Amino acid sequence: MPHSNPSPDDGSAAVEVLVLGVLLLVPLVYLVLTIAALQGASFAAEGAARQVARSIALAATDAEGRRAADAAATVALADWHVDPSAAGVEVRCVPDPGDCITARGTVDVRVRVAVALPLLPPALGLGAPGAIPIEARSVQRVSMFAIAR
Repeated sequence: MPHSNPSPDDGSAAVEVLVLGVLLLVPLVYLVLTIAALQGASFAAEGAARQVARSIALAATDAEGRRAADAAATVALADWHVDPSAAGVEVRCVPDPGDCITARGTVDVRVRVAVALPLLPPALGLGAPGAIPIEARSVQRVSMFAIAR
């Protein structure tokens, strides 16, 4: 037999579940998107740094190595859908900064990638406070048998 005086709380559980579900789910989804963007940029920076250092250290000439390094950086960043304009590649060579193909020298590469937080308006750009810098470094030793031509 149905109650003649229904409780004022009848049916409110569905509304509470929907409201709390949305309030908890939206930040969780945003957190996952942000972590995915940062992880992808981290992998892109690390891969680009490693490939640029290897390309230069294994090249026959410094000019050839730098051309191969530019191509390697572009490919490594594109693999993770990172815009090359959002990345900066810095190459340092020891002992001769002008010639990276010095026997027993080292090639030190740093790649910096600016990651924009997901769902931010494009007008803010990568220089905005919502951009997070990611940096990777790789050091590659040039063979002692390398001969610069």
